Amino acid sequence: MSDGEGKPPKKKSKKDSAETPSKADGGKSYEERVKAVNAISQPLADKKSTKKCHKLVKKASSAKHIRRGVKELVKGVRKGDKGLAILAGDIFPLDVVSHIPILLEESGIPYIFVPSKQDLGAAASTKRPTSCVLVKAPVKGKDFDGLDIYETLMKEAESFDPSSV
Repeated sequence: MSDGEGKPPKKKSKKDSAETPSKADGGKSYEERVKAVNAISQPLADKKSTKKCHKLVKKASSAKHIRRGVKELVKGVRKGDKGLAILAGDIFPLDVVSHIPILLEESGIPYIFVPSKQDLGAAASTKRPTSCVLVKAPVKGKDFDGLDIYETLMKEAESFDPSSV
C-alpha cells in the first residue's frame, strides 16, 4: 500500500513541474525573443504593439480577413490586396522573407515585424509557425471586430521610414 500511495505524488510532481507558467507563454519573455530576431527586422513592434498585432491577427483569422505564409502573401499582394503585413523577425534562413519588405514597399502596403514566428502562427489559428501574415483591409459592407486595433497599427507602421535604417 505504501508503494501505491507513493506513486501518485510522484506523477503529480512531474505534472506540476511540466505545468509551470513558463510553459504557458512558450518559455521565453519578450526580451529573449527580441534577441533572436534577424538584421532586417525593422520596424520591430514593441511589447505592447506585439500584443496588439497578435490580437488583430486572431480576430482577422476568425473573420477570414487574412493571408498566411510567404506564398499566399505574395500572391495576395500581386493580385492587389491591401492591408497590413505582419512579419516574424526570427525567420531563418533570411532569404525566405528578405524580398517581402521590398515587395510591400513597392505596393504601398505598410508592414511591421513581431519577434516570434511561433506566436504569430498561434495567433493565426495554425499549429505551425507562420513567417508572415497579411491582414486584409476591412471592407465597408462587412463587420470587422478589430477595426480600432487595425487602424492603430496601420498608423504605427506607416510612420516608419525605411530610408532611415
